[in-house]
Amino acid sequence: MKKNYFLSLALIVFYCAASAALAATSTPNVPAGHPKIDYPAQSTTHQQSAQISGKVLQAMNSGGYSYIYLQKNNGEKVWLAVAETRVNVGDRMSFKEGLVMKDFESKTLKRTFASIIFSNGVIPQAKAAAPAAPAKVPAAPAVQPKAQTAPLGSKVAVKAKEVKISVKKANGPNAYTIAEAYRNSAKLNKKQVSIRGKVVKVTPKIMKKNWIHIQDGSGSQAKGTHNLVCTTTATAQVGDVITVKGTLAKDRDFGYGYRYSVIIENATIGK
Repeated sequence: MKKNYFLSLALIVFYCAASAALAATSTPNVPAGHPKIDYPAQSTTHQQSAQISGKVLQAMNSGGYSYIYLQKNNGEKVWLAVAETRVNVGDRMSFKEGLVMKDFESKTLKRTFASIIFSNGVIPQAKAAAPAAPAKVPAAPAVQPKAQTAPLGSKVAVKAKEVKISVKKANGPNAYTIAEAYRNSAKLNKKQVSIRGKVVKVTPKIMKKNWIHIQDGSGSQAKGTHNLVCTTTATAQVGDVITVKGTLAKDRDFGYGYRYSVIIENATIGK
């Protein structure tokens, strides 16, 4: 009887230790600012997402984590969060399973994700399964949810609408066309400029700024010198003709694959 008692006690201790280990491995790390999660019991393992592979469309780091917008091999687009890692737009990557969270608010990014997967980590390419051929799926809707809006509006992540435009050059000693800004970027780097153009795209409230694309009809579409991005706290609407005054920056690199040969920063907007 005594022998059976100690045997039962040993089995109980072993079961508790195994359960704790399983819970530790099945609970993914979550970014700073994440609300408290009441994780379900061990059935959580069956509620996690499967391994995910695809192409990186956007990436940004915040609070020790990388937030990645991924186009899966079947064409579906999803947000993931993993411990901070090096990511480049255009990379093909694979991620471990993770928990799917709805309406997650990131306090460090000051934005809410309609749905995001908290992955347990990146799978090295050598170990990742070869991607399957993309399945034919319906085209994505023209308007994506707010949480999936591309952040910086770079040539890589956001392509400004291609339209035929002709806008008169701004007045004043620091006035330039968009083509002139690109052509003289070395000389104009870190200097104040004034450029007039038509708004073709606006991406609001990213890094506490609005990112506005303007075109004036000059420059080369093939070379990418026809479209100029400006950062500002002011607002504008697509179709507005505005005069942007700010500091020209040459070869500006924000990381995560967002690079600009020319950009106007801290701009003010007038007519």
